[in-house]
Amino acid sequence: MDPILDLARPSILRNPYPSYDRMRETGPVFWHELLGSWVLTRHADCLAVLTDSNRFASDWRRAGEDIPAPLLSVQTLDPPEHTAIRHLLLDGFRAQDRRALHDDLEGQIADLLAELAGRPSFDLVGELAEPIALRFVTAFLGVPAPELDWFVPMSRTVVDGMDAGLWPEKHEPAVAARAQLAEYAGGWLADPPKDGLIAYVAEHAADSGVAETVLRNSLRAVLHAGYESASRLLGNAAAALLTTPGALAAFRATPATAVDELIRYDAPVQADARVCVTDTELGGVTMKAGDPVTLFLGAANHDPLRFDHPTELRLDRAPNPHLGFGRGAHACLGASMAIRLTGSVLGTLATDHPGARAVAEPEHRRNLTLRGLDRFEVCLRPDTGEEVRP
Repeated sequence: MDPILDLARPSILRNPYPSYDRMRETGPVFWHELLGSWVLTRHADCLAVLTDSNRFASDWRRAGEDIPAPLLSVQTLDPPEHTAIRHLLLDGFRAQDRRALHDDLEGQIADLLAELAGRPSFDLVGELAEPIALRFVTAFLGVPAPELDWFVPMSRTVVDGMDAGLWPEKHEPAVAARAQLAEYAGGWLADPPKDGLIAYVAEHAADSGVAETVLRNSLRAVLHAGYESASRLLGNAAAALLTTPGALAAFRATPATAVDELIRYDAPVQADARVCVTDTELGGVTMKAGDPVTLFLGAANHDPLRFDHPTELRLDRAPNPHLGFGRGAHACLGASMAIRLTGSVLGTLATDHPGARAVAEPEHRRNLTLRGLDRFEVCLRPDTGEEVRP
């Protein structure tokens, strides 16, 4: 039995955290032959790697790897190349009227939930989380939302490729999907909108010193990562609230801390990777230059050395130093957006539809790097004892 491959078994996929606990107790830092990587499960070790880009690289070219052009982006570059593109995007983020965007979005959320409330049940993933997340990120970018039927399968192919270390056949389709999404994003720069992040980037790209390929790939990454982080966070968080007795009502009383706790409890980003660029001792082992390092952030977020009673959903938990959106130079650019979106949707759900409930168990996608639901059937009506049929 392999402790990491076992995470994909349906029974464990529903709740991987006991398996993470066993890994951490058996050996918090260990070498995994199939991955060909060191695996870290403790919060302190994961944090040390995330915040040390001198010794642990996101840009695998620093370890002699040949990286395909479609993979060079703000996500995979290290300083100084990373600095230029990150600053350009951050300046673009700050230039946006986020209050107006959120005000408009909250109206859409209320309208969509009111419409769904009239039905016996609905799929929270496909009919709420995914469309709302795509509307949100494209509105922020300032571009029309692509068709869900085209975008979602391609986005999922990219996510599947993040597990190519375990299933190599997923790598090439993911590279092709990334390239297609980058070409799609590159079209925005050829005919930029008047408002939004794309408008800002198009106006300032020439003075940024960022290569056009990296710029296109980075815009693709903002679209894809923003959508996946927001939609998966929303699905995971809703499942936690609707399957934990009393949690939805408790959300109304603790909105300031609740979303952070939902991220810690069941984060979409379960794993991240770096490569060691200089011999380093960490967690009692010596990692050699060129050694891959896999960080199980999902395990780190349940580390009892960092969190009291980590298996419990405590919506008033504070402080909450989870690693759900990373740390250091590669901390998620759109974390605040995903948190605000999740808070808006769940706040409206808790306030306007306090009788919301699950009518079936959440079904998870077979992804280990990005954790998310495939389907989750819910009903917004109070339970009257009558049978509900999807």
